[in-house]
Amino acid sequence: MLLYIVILGLALSHTALSAPEADALNFMVLGDWGGQTFSPYTTTAQRAVAKVMGVEGTTIGSQFTFALGDNFYSYGVKDVNDKRFKETFEDVFTAPSLQSMWYVVCGNHDHYGNCSAEIAYTKQSARWYFPNYYYKQEFKIPGSNVSLKVMFIDTVLLAGLTDPHVRSRLPYGPESFKMADDQWMWINDTLAEFSKTDGWTIVVGHYPVWSVAEHGPTQELVQKLKPMMEKYGVSAYYCGHDHNLQHLTDSTIQYYVVGAGHLIDPSLAHMDSVPQDSLKFHYGPTSGSSDKGGFASVSVTGSDITTNYFDYTGKQVYQNVIKKA
Repeated sequence: MLLYIVILGLALSHTALSAPEADALNFMVLGDWGGQTFSPYTTTAQRAVAKVMGVEGTTIGSQFTFALGDNFYSYGVKDVNDKRFKETFEDVFTAPSLQSMWYVVCGNHDHYGNCSAEIAYTKQSARWYFPNYYYKQEFKIPGSNVSLKVMFIDTVLLAGLTDPHVRSRLPYGPESFKMADDQWMWINDTLAEFSKTDGWTIVVGHYPVWSVAEHGPTQELVQKLKPMMEKYGVSAYYCGHDHNLQHLTDSTIQYYVVGAGHLIDPSLAHMDSVPQDSLKFHYGPTSGSSDKGGFASVSVTGSDITTNYFDYTGKQVYQNVIKKA
């Protein structure tokens, strides 16, 4: 099993960092970006984030985007022909650099609606890829003989839905224990398979394992997913759900919360619910938060994974690097 260490975690103010290496796998990460229920079905922050994402995507030569759930607020979509696909997604993320594939997972707000319609939309959009509630992908890393292996999971099927009217209430537990157990078995088998070859393994979901913000840690994931990821040498977990940007580290795994796609929530309500000293970065401005947002870009080489956080103006506010030991 490969060991990994963090070699850099830097909060940035006006520091200009060089663009990621050209000989790398470069992509964007965005969670909780799903606009709003009423016309114009977008938010000021979402549109601002989409604009600067397009700029960063051009800078790094982004090859694809990870969409971390809560794709359509507040109650998902009704069917595959729902106008929200156009008005909240297609007509917002219009930059040429964002026309490559979007790899999608569902969040709790998507599960309030029709997640199967989001899966079906894969056949209607050239850039929307969501083949099943959970799935895996492997990406060749340029200039190396290894790959990035990614497991996309449905954390709502694992941990349950939240209350749509009481935001702070924790997930109720899985609606179907059979569906949850089937996915847990698939997760274990997939991570075991990934661990047999060199390269990087990361996991993408909606609910956080660790978070200091409003929703806090997800106990089902702390108890079951975290030990599996540690056992099989996972390097990083990317998620949304809490509406800010966070980086936490626990054991050998880096936890990145990227849930600021349509607004920022400054909450630190669960600061005491995470392992001591695990929080390395938190971004959540306290003033005018509904007009602010953020996203991440990631660059992967054979030797390191660099995660960069940006605010809604396009200013880089943090960088973290994972390097093979």
